[in-house]
Amino acid sequence: MGMEGDSFPLMEVNTSDPEASEPWDYVLVAERRGRRATGQAHRQLQFLEELKRKGFRYKIMEDREKVFFGIRAESRIFDLYRTLLMEPEGPGTRTQPAGPAPIPASTRIRIVNFVLNNTTAAGDTLDDLVKSGVFETRFVLHKGQDDLRKEWAQWRRVLRPQPIDDIRDYFGEKVALYFAWLGWYTYMLVPAAAVGLLVFLSGFALFNASQISKEICEAHDILLCPRGDHSRRYQQLSDTCTFAKLTHLFDNEGTVVFAIFMALWATVFLEIWKRQRARVVLHWDLYGWDEDQEEMALQLINRLDYQLRLHQHSYLRSSVILILSVLMICLMIGMAHLLVVYRVLAAALFNSALLFQEEQVTTAVVVTGALFHYVVILIMTKVNKCVALKLCDFEKPRTFSERESKFTMKFFTLQFFAHFSSLIYIAFILGRINGHPGKSVRLAGLWKLEECHLSGCMMDLFLQMAIIMGLKQTLSNCAEYLGPWLAHKCRLMRFKLGRASGDPELRDVQHNYLLNPVNTFSLFDEFMEMMIQYGFTTIFVAAFPLAPLLALISNLVEIRLDAIKMVRLQRRLVPRKAKDIGTWLQVLETIGVLAVIANGMVIAFTSEFIPRVVYKYHYGPCRLGAQPAVDCLTGYVNHSLSVFYTKDFQDPVQAEGSENVTECRYRDYRDARDYSLSEQFWVLLAIRLLFLILFEHVALCIKLIAAWFVPDVPQSVKNKVLEEKYRALRDKMCSSSKSTDV
Repeated sequence: MGMEGDSFPLMEVNTSDPEASEPWDYVLVAERRGRRATGQAHRQLQFLEELKRKGFRYKIMEDREKVFFGIRAESRIFDLYRTLLMEPEGPGTRTQPAGPAPIPASTRIRIVNFVLNNTTAAGDTLDDLVKSGVFETRFVLHKGQDDLRKEWAQWRRVLRPQPIDDIRDYFGEKVALYFAWLGWYTYMLVPAAAVGLLVFLSGFALFNASQISKEICEAHDILLCPRGDHSRRYQQLSDTCTFAKLTHLFDNEGTVVFAIFMALWATVFLEIWKRQRARVVLHWDLYGWDEDQEEMALQLINRLDYQLRLHQHSYLRSSVILILSVLMICLMIGMAHLLVVYRVLAAALFNSALLFQEEQVTTAVVVTGALFHYVVILIMTKVNKCVALKLCDFEKPRTFSERESKFTMKFFTLQFFAHFSSLIYIAFILGRINGHPGKSVRLAGLWKLEECHLSGCMMDLFLQMAIIMGLKQTLSNCAEYLGPWLAHKCRLMRFKLGRASGDPELRDVQHNYLLNPVNTFSLFDEFMEMMIQYGFTTIFVAAFPLAPLLALISNLVEIRLDAIKMVRLQRRLVPRKAKDIGTWLQVLETIGVLAVIANGMVIAFTSEFIPRVVYKYHYGPCRLGAQPAVDCLTGYVNHSLSVFYTKDFQDPVQAEGSENVTECRYRDYRDARDYSLSEQFWVLLAIRLLFLILFEHVALCIKLIAAWFVPDVPQSVKNKVLEEKYRALRDKMCSSSKSTDV
């Protein structure tokens, strides 16, 4: 049994409690067969009696297979909660009510959940008892969710505003803030999706008018060098005509403007969200709420002899965690190298097995590589979660909220490298370390490293982004909905075949038991999914301007899908109090900075924007001034292709038709005499670096100006808080004056 200090004074259980007809706050479940074991039943009774000493009532209900323990806290526990938190929770609660206000259901459940999880009987917590099989599970009953089912958790409401206040009353502030943020994010995606679609469609206006596309389509006399072990023939440059036109849809002058726009959009989105959050939190009377004070109050409700746990920091622990985190990040980068190996081996396999025509091998490798990367992401997500949890346990955070915050940063960091390492490889490494025809870099001395697509590396990056985003939005959403739906239907069918009860109270408990279980990570996983999507929407958006549009469509589905899951298919989430989205805001701000850097590098090093501009004003026909009769990019294609003499091939017999060809062309800037990097390469590199520095500084300055221009907290909120503080001081002064007069 617990210590003497664990119990509350004057809290004997009153069986005639007027609250006896009220619904249960919590339900514990045990196997009926397990209760026959004396040890199990004794441990259950010990735990229930400990709860009884703390001011709880319980009732045992049984069916053929399960035993359900309905648990409800007495009102005295919540009176103590009111006493400990006498300070108003916000500016709207200054007047004292005539009588004690009823405790909201979400607050009741939150307090009961805390006490249950921190109650110890014979040295065992509730988690220990669940792990050892004394109890099978525990859950909160769904009660009063009919309005949410009608107004929120229905597909036909997909374009309707969300009832955020009702969500808060039922699921608590943390869930409500998630949906408020998700709704605002979806709303702000509308202009981003519109601009991205406009940039993409603007490429259609130049689909046939682009000078570069025209030159490529008419270059029947230019032969490209064999590109790898899977392609042993010379290919006419004009064969890439279609892909050249397609590449121009997302690699055009509008890409730079769109990248800067998205940097500004990300900043404005976050700044206006901060203002929205301030309004919502003030409306909920949580503006001055303190999480540490709430945590200490709940600890004192659970144990009157609770000793405060102070903040601690260990440099040794931090060093170990840093080293282990770096090792995991190296593993994530190693997974990107695994993708490189796969693409090289897949190219050799597809060619040797004759599964595809030679010109289709590159496209097949890109598509299957993206699928392979998606499978790796699914596997590494589970690994990363386990590693992040172990690191958090080793760090020993002070409170649950602190543990959640540390876990969020660690897990997101690992997930970021798992999702984006392959994109970083494709954007900045693919095709740049391959050497040149006649002297190619080979993997293990056998297989030639993969080249970029014939139309450039932007096509590879576009395809990788499109496939991964498409799979995540479609397959993930389908699995997220169909998985719980099928699981619930199967559990329901088994129940109907077995043990339907005639008792309405027991039947309601059984119905909630048959819903899909929830855990600590249920809401966390939803947040993480949206953070990764936000990363795809902003990072590398220069290569995939349709990303905001896909995210918008996905979010419209995601909001209702999550609503249906939480209200209809899952057990009720334990409400949690919060006044912001916590560490996720820092994650969003970090992604915004990374997006500026990544998009600047994509434009500078991956796209053809810089080479086109340099040629136009330094090498092309317009270098001495504009000529109306001549397109300034005339001759660009010939300028951007280096010459290789076929006599310098190490094994010229392998190249089909080599006896009739004396030279071929390849994408690079090299001297035709010794194949060293040419002067144009170094000029372009210097200008690329200069553009990257200018782009990042301009974009970051725009972000800083936007952040300064849009205050985090609206003036109306500040003024209302100020007025309430002034009113409170005036009331205290008046009370003091009256007492002095008396």
